[in-house]
Amino acid sequence: MPQLHAYVPEHLAERLRARARARGVPVSRHLADLIRRDVGSGWPEGFFEEIVGGWQGQPLRRAPQGRLEKREDL
Repeated sequence: MPQLHAYVPEHLAERLRARARARGVPVSRHLADLIRRDVGSGWPEGFFEEIVGGWQGQPLRRAPQGRLEKREDL
């Protein structure tokens, strides 16, 4: 696994340390999780749990679409 090095201002480093402590994980794990969430592929963790069933308004209805138009063949 590649190892990356980054320089951040002290005030940000302390905030990262504090958040990692609050989660009970090492700083490197906390940073890896942040990077995975930000640049990882796919849907963010918990996305569908938050979105599915989230509509609170009236039921949505699709208007009639009519007939398809006849187009010339290419």
